[in-house]
Amino acid sequence: MDSFEWLQGYTIGFGLHHVDFTNPNRPRTPKYSAHFFSQVVKDNGFPKPDDDKMLYGHFRKDFIWSTATASYQIEGGWRADGKGLSIWDKFAHTPLRVLNDDDGDVACDSYNKVEEDVAMLRQLKVTHYRFSISWSRVLPDGTTKHINEAGLNYYHRLVDALLAANIQPHITLFHWDLPQALQDIKGWENETIIDRFRDYADLIFSRLGHKVKFWITINEPYNVANIGHGYGAAAPGISFRPGTLPYIVGHNLLKAHAEAWHLYNDTYRAKQKGIISITINSDWSEPRNPYKQEDIDAAKRVVQFYIGWFAHPVFNGDYSNMMKTIIRERSLAAGLPKSRLPEFSPEEIKRIKGTYDYFGFNHYTTVLAFPVDYGKLQHYDADRRILNFIKEEYGNPPIIITENGMSGRGPIDLNDIYRSYYYEQYINQALKANLLDGVDIRGYTAWSLMDNLEWATGFSERFGLFYVNRSDPELSRVAKSSVAAYSTIINCNGFPDPASGPHECLSPVPEGTSAPITDDTVKFLGMNLSTSDAETGLNTTFALLVVAVLGAIGSSVCFFRARNRSK
Repeated sequence: MDSFEWLQGYTIGFGLHHVDFTNPNRPRTPKYSAHFFSQVVKDNGFPKPDDDKMLYGHFRKDFIWSTATASYQIEGGWRADGKGLSIWDKFAHTPLRVLNDDDGDVACDSYNKVEEDVAMLRQLKVTHYRFSISWSRVLPDGTTKHINEAGLNYYHRLVDALLAANIQPHITLFHWDLPQALQDIKGWENETIIDRFRDYADLIFSRLGHKVKFWITINEPYNVANIGHGYGAAAPGISFRPGTLPYIVGHNLLKAHAEAWHLYNDTYRAKQKGIISITINSDWSEPRNPYKQEDIDAAKRVVQFYIGWFAHPVFNGDYSNMMKTIIRERSLAAGLPKSRLPEFSPEEIKRIKGTYDYFGFNHYTTVLAFPVDYGKLQHYDADRRILNFIKEEYGNPPIIITENGMSGRGPIDLNDIYRSYYYEQYINQALKANLLDGVDIRGYTAWSLMDNLEWATGFSERFGLFYVNRSDPELSRVAKSSVAAYSTIINCNGFPDPASGPHECLSPVPEGTSAPITDDTVKFLGMNLSTSDAETGLNTTFALLVVAVLGAIGSSVCFFRARNRSK
């Protein structure tokens, strides 16, 4: 128990039990560590929990297997063929906004690499590919006054190439890169954007809808509202009204989504026969101490303010009572005349409720919650827990996991066994949710297809199944080991029981059925080298360059700029 800790007195506590030294009776209360240690004693060690044991089985026959990207992160061609500026073009060109001053001017050059991208998808054996359209590429000023046919043609070529490879396109209309021209008139803060988004959606449905059956209106409205307009860590980088502006932006995002959904439902669905929804992101939250009511309540608040902010209006109608009550009470306590959370009219509630064909869900990690703060951790079975939460909270809607993945930093390692393990564990938890808990899971999407510009962390954070060699002017793509791991799960449509003997889905793929992006070589100075040799060559070249530069400076011969941005 906590006790008199020598020179520190009673200021720190090592005990398994908390002792209240302010109470003359010195009551003892078990901490979480006491419960944990008790379980260790009971188990005489650390047996593998049932939740962590593999479940062998398969998903439904028409299960969607996909991987994903976003336009700004991979396309490049930032001023190509009449494209307008987006808020991410401006944000990334603002010093100190993106790590290492990276930008998406070229990115992965997917604007010029349709064939290479589709080849990677074929190698993965995915059934679907989730990508987004750059609003400013097709409508340079964000309105339909001028339609950029050259920009639209890129998406036609991509969709046609996907269909030719028997891969279904899954298109996101808005994945954060708002046209700068609309931001100049206050963007998502301005209610007129609702009509602009509807017009944009109308154009895309009319031009591509006869080929595309899967749609997402808006990706991660939480991040658009809170990260972009609260913390300011993403475009448009606004942080001066963190307690007010995110709620205004979120309100308009919901109404814009509803208008696009109704447009598709009323005008295009009967003929095009597709499905459309919004994609909502959320962490799962666990109480730091599951035996402490304050922590349990804090965990519930985290989830309601995260997933519930946008899911409640779409699936249940209006914001949750918890969210409305807390924001109203804090607003009034701050001396404001009303809640900072805008209210929907009865007509708007009716218009927004039910605007989904499936629950598009992005999930990555878990947080530990307690009243003051929370911290992140990895928790594989949280995938199952939050999927069950969606089932119980929102009436067991069909769920497509539209993003899930794991990043890496530091030296390049194509043998990314940590990522393979991550996919195996998360997908298996999804299978458990489906087979054991009855959660209606229709698809899984790995983030991401390739290493790309990971928003404010630039190119230093890598989620890709494929490595993009940025030292090669051709930006060659190389498969990591996770490609084989993920494609095997896809090929097996789950996890065959090894006790039944080798399953046919585990047999080697016949030669010629996948794209030839399988070797561990990269191009460097015109030569084909292994990645380790290329890294050695790059380091040697850099060292020689440093020597040359220092010599040049010492003799006052010339001056080098450290970085020359190509416009």
